[in-house]
Amino acid sequence: MHVKKGDKVQVISGKDKGKQGVILEAYPKKDRVIVEGINVVKKHSKPSQANPQGGIVEQEAAIHVSNVMPVDPKTGEPTRVGYKEENGKKVRVAKKSGELLDK
Repeated sequence: MHVKKGDKVQVISGKDKGKQGVILEAYPKKDRVIVEGINVVKKHSKPSQANPQGGIVEQEAAIHVSNVMPVDPKTGEPTRVGYKEENGKKVRVAKKSGELLDK
């Protein structure tokens, strides 16, 4: 996958197109990610120990990884991802500016 947990991404298609957020969870086997504040759905929940009231809760749903692009740290615009080797390690690079995406 071209994105990881903690990456700042922009949604490039769907109902939340243009919005930016941070990846909270990534599911590589399903090719899906959960982005903070993106694809928020209302879900009914039964009363439980954690939520004694129950009712309707809003939470983020998974979005397909092809619908998000990493944000270039230099310009703040969405960018494609390139890879190069640095100090014997494979690192991700923003195609627009050449900046490293890995911290």
